Amino acid sequence: MALDTPKTNSLGFAKAPADTRVVVAMSGGVDSSVVAAHLADQGYDVVGVTLQLYDHGAALAKKGACCAGIDIHDARRVAEERGFPHYVLDYENIFKDAVIDEFADSYLGGATPVPCIRCNERVKFKDLLETARDLDADCMATGHYIQRKDGPDGPELHSAEDASRDQSYFLFSTTPEQLEFLRFPLGHLPSKDATREMAAEYGLSVADKPDSQDICFVPDGNYAAVIEKLRPGSVEPGEIVHADGRVLGTHTGVIHYTIGQRRGLGIGGLSDPLYVVKLDVENRQVIVGPREMLSTRIVPVREINWLGNEPFTSREEWHLSVKVRSTRPPREAVVRPLSETTAEVELLSPEDGVSPGQACVFYETGGSRIFGGGWIWKG
Repeated sequence: MALDTPKTNSLGFAKAPADTRVVVAMSGGVDSSVVAAHLADQGYDVVGVTLQLYDHGAALAKKGACCAGIDIHDARRVAEERGFPHYVLDYENIFKDAVIDEFADSYLGGATPVPCIRCNERVKFKDLLETARDLDADCMATGHYIQRKDGPDGPELHSAEDASRDQSYFLFSTTPEQLEFLRFPLGHLPSKDATREMAAEYGLSVADKPDSQDICFVPDGNYAAVIEKLRPGSVEPGEIVHADGRVLGTHTGVIHYTIGQRRGLGIGGLSDPLYVVKLDVENRQVIVGPREMLSTRIVPVREINWLGNEPFTSREEWHLSVKVRSTRPPREAVVRPLSETTAEVELLSPEDGVSPGQACVFYETGGSRIFGGGWIWKG
């Protein structure tokens, strides 16, 4: 299956593809490889760039990662197969300072961070995008499943055609200036199968490569082990306490728990199921209680990136839908601006397990447009 290729420049430029330089952010996976191959096939002046984000040795031993080890090799091989230049940039120090350190500190502070969003915001769509400009590129293309559409007031961000692949939750912090320069050629495809079909048609060596899983620098999803390595001695034991004040047991560190967690609490023998309802880092306590205590209606949000046509503070209320976790569908809400970058979000239907450190992303109710979003905090 082919991507839509109109007779005019498919990336929106009034010149021939051969005169249009596109930097493609190549992670080594099938998605970005298909983007690069397709644009090269269309005749664009493609330059592939891969970021080496963390230790080569550890990355080589880990399957399902991205931006290191075997993935760098795979990206380079695709570039050789399709005949365009490819560069590897060492961003390990930038990635550690901008993403990994905050991840560790947020977990130690009782939050549940989303480092993939920070990576897009602070590394890929910031430093890499500037590198693309330095290479005299007209735009930068990625393999993300999201759509960029031209609106009456400029480019708009929209959900992917395939809702099961949509990555808008992880890209809400994309600014209007970045959106001008970015392109997402896969966003309109009906399914991931269509992408793999294209990879096979182009004969790409990564056509059957599995998708990346978990956070790239967290082996086997063991967050606690990574944090203990990054911050030795910072994980301390404490008590598991019922919301009514009863001490039910002990734990080896608050970082081993998340809001809404039920399994693995180590407090068996109780008649009613209990959930983690709060993490009290200062007192090293994991607070548990009945499920109804997880129900949240008011969500404080800060560091808001707004993508609407009107200024965020031009209204007292915005009636939108919001996602408070990447795996949940948008729910209708009222967003009340407190400043240009802070708001109170009222969920019309309460949600369980709303956690500080997660994103709250704003969507057009009944539509596909993303109006930005921000970060949930404790208030």
